Amino acid sequence: MLRASAWLAALEAYRPGILMCVRQAWDKRSADRYFLRPSQEEFLAILAESIDFAVMEHCPGSAFPIAMVPLDAGWNDLGAWDAVWKTLPKDMEGNAHIGDVIAIDSCNTLVHASTRLVGVVGVDNLIVIETADAILISDKSRSQDVKRIVSALGTQERLEHALHRKVHRPWGWYDGIDEGDRFKVKRIQVKPKASLSLQKHHHRAEHWIVVKGTADITNGEKVTLLTENQSTYIPLGEVHRLANPGTIPLEIIEVQSGSYLGEDDIIRFEDSYGRSD
Repeated sequence: MLRASAWLAALEAYRPGILMCVRQAWDKRSADRYFLRPSQEEFLAILAESIDFAVMEHCPGSAFPIAMVPLDAGWNDLGAWDAVWKTLPKDMEGNAHIGDVIAIDSCNTLVHASTRLVGVVGVDNLIVIETADAILISDKSRSQDVKRIVSALGTQERLEHALHRKVHRPWGWYDGIDEGDRFKVKRIQVKPKASLSLQKHHHRAEHWIVVKGTADITNGEKVTLLTENQSTYIPLGEVHRLANPGTIPLEIIEVQSGSYLGEDDIIRFEDSYGRSD
């Protein structure tokens, strides 16, 4: 715990290069209705170094004294799934389960079910983690090696480690419900008074169905209000925008169809969050 002025003084004493880059990023910041953004180029030039190595280890005996206060509160950083298993309550067989789990003749296992029923039979010392994005199954003694899977995803140029089924945005979130050849289905929630960018797509058309709230929809030159159970169609290449003028979250189901449905097929003309092309 310290004042910002004390931190800046210590940073200037021990890592002036970091402080210089930080100040440059702040001096060249941009602002919009919702955010202050440090300059990306200067921010990326800041050396990635933890605060303990950069500053704190130099402070004892200096002009920046450090006081240590003991705290006996119990601590576990839960750095791997085996640590999670150790902290959870267990049944008579040493199993720790979260979510909808059925375990038969199994022991010393952790099963974490997020979105569906998970059943295990005759297993010992396993970690089973089920999410909407992927499923991890590991020997409990090797749960630290999950980082090797993340590394393999990068090597194979896969996107699962970076792009999740449910994606949060400044205006709300979307959840990829289903997809197949030439179609994709999303559930979209827009915060009250928020809006998506004014945009268009080169390769897909979209159908929007309102399931909750009120939608203010720009579709070419036409602006309409839709309420629950109403729908509209956005043709391929049409400039459009979705906004929530109400006081409760807006939820819609979006059905995309077209030859290419990647997230990079978007041209932004106006945006409240500094993302215009």
